[in-house]
Amino acid sequence: MTPLPKWMRSVLFTTAAMNIIGSAAFLPAAQNVREFAGAPDAEHPLYMVTVGLFILLFGIAYLATALMGRADRLFIAVAATGKLSFFGLLTLFWAQGTVPLKAPLSGLGDLVFGILF
Repeated sequence: MTPLPKWMRSVLFTTAAMNIIGSAAFLPAAQNVREFAGAPDAEHPLYMVTVGLFILLFGIAYLATALMGRADRLFIAVAATGKLSFFGLLTLFWAQGTVPLKAPLSGLGDLVFGILF
């Protein structure tokens, strides 16, 4: 485990809040939130809840890591890869014309955190 500098702990606390709060957008009843962010509709609620659960679990992991003040390098690498990949997917689908521009714009936080990680 690598000790975290103070700035990294702050980044982890912030992205933890973003993920924990943002996971609610993937609840089936939050369709208006997803529409506002430019996310497409899901075929079945199971898929949305599963995505929301993963976002929530990573948010809890970010919070726990920030509280501990140390992190495994692999966890940080996986976190960065996930955040950058999510932004990349939003951008790809926007470039293909299947989601509006506001979709990748709503993922800019993930891009920033992925770079900071």
